[in-house]
Amino acid sequence: MGGEPLNSSALPPFTLTGLPGLETSQHWLFLLLGALYIVSIVGNALILFIVKEEQSLHQPMYYFLSLLSVNDLGVSFSTLPTVLATFCFHLREISFNSCMAQMFFIHLFSFMESGILLVMSFDRYVAICNPLRYTTVLTDGRVVRMGLSVIFRSFCMVFPLPFLLKRLPFCKANVLSHAYCLHPDLIRLPCGDITINNIFGLFIVISTFGLDSALILLSYVLILRSVLAIASRDERMKTLNTCVSHMCAVLIFYVPMVGVSMAARYGRHAPRYVHTLMSLIYLFVPPMLNPVIYSIKTKEIRRKICKILLGTKF
Repeated sequence: MGGEPLNSSALPPFTLTGLPGLETSQHWLFLLLGALYIVSIVGNALILFIVKEEQSLHQPMYYFLSLLSVNDLGVSFSTLPTVLATFCFHLREISFNSCMAQMFFIHLFSFMESGILLVMSFDRYVAICNPLRYTTVLTDGRVVRMGLSVIFRSFCMVFPLPFLLKRLPFCKANVLSHAYCLHPDLIRLPCGDITINNIFGLFIVISTFGLDSALILLSYVLILRSVLAIASRDERMKTLNTCVSHMCAVLIFYVPMVGVSMAARYGRHAPRYVHTLMSLIYLFVPPMLNPVIYSIKTKEIRRKICKILLGTKF
């Protein structure tokens, strides 16, 4: 390829990367990732089935949980084809347009997850701070509009990314750092001016992850203030316990994200496989842990799962 720029219609395929420096361990890593995929797909599908079947779970909180499960399935299926091809079949090439499509869906579901966690925090805020107005504030119609607004916002944020990349000339070796296509990885490859891409990327990160995390924090400050006003210690603990699952979901989503950002910014001298592992944790752990956490902490879901698996009541 030399130093001659290529437009998107003439680009050779991108080359995906497994674990640089740990090639002999990639089969073992695939077994681990395969187990995570199975837990994620089965767990989230089970959550959707239980919420659909259990009439008592037809409430706003569980509608949002269903949306989170659909989103987690989307994350898993977005990465599955190239991870399977890279680690299992050693097929490392992906076309430009396929890479753009995968990047779009991975980031779409990532932004959607942030928005879903935000509306779930609003649900907890209303349930605890204004319990008497809960059914009038979170009507079925309003829940649907909130879900659609999360999807629409995420789509509008991510939609320009492939087109902003496609306008750029590429003249470097198109070797990616992961077994899937991510925007921060792809933006290193063009040899043209990427100022617009960087500014837009910073804008969407601040206006989604930054804003959402700030509003989630604010909702929990208000929730904590309301809980501390409850006289009974047992009632305080019981009320806070209704937020534990959501707080865990927030932490397992945002903590790996911050870790990936910190590693990219301050860990430039770390081995490449460290960055790859951090990215794998960010994309694989939340979809796997979310159904596990909600299954353990939600009595109705736990009982239904035990009934399905064991044929007995729990």
